[in-house]
Amino acid sequence: MTTENKSEKENECPAEGLLKLLSGKWKPQIFLLAVQGPLRFNGLLRDIKGANKQSIAVALRELEDFGILDKNVIKLKPLHIEYNLSEKGKFLIPVFKQLEFFCEG
Repeated sequence: MTTENKSEKENECPAEGLLKLLSGKWKPQIFLLAVQGPLRFNGLLRDIKGANKQSIAVALRELEDFGILDKNVIKLKPLHIEYNLSEKGKFLIPVFKQLEFFCEG
C-alpha cells in the first residue's frame, strides 16, 4: 500500500466508507430483505428484479466481507446457504429506518 493510499484511508470518514459499501447496485435491497429474515441466493434472484447471478454473488460477498451479513451453511438435504444480518448489520437497521423516514417526508 502506498503512503498516499494509506493516508487517504486514515482521513476517510467512517460514514463515507459505509456509504461506499452500501452504494452497490443491489446492496440496499439485499440489506432490507435481510432485515425481514434469512436470505437464500435463489430467493434473491427471484425477489430482486433485473439482478443476475454474478451481481448478487458479488454484493453478498462484499456485505459478508464487511461483516454486515453472516453466511451459514445449512447441512440439511438439500445442502444450502443462508445469509443473515450479523450483529454489526443489525446496528444499521435504525440508520436505514431514518433514511426511509427522510425519503417519505
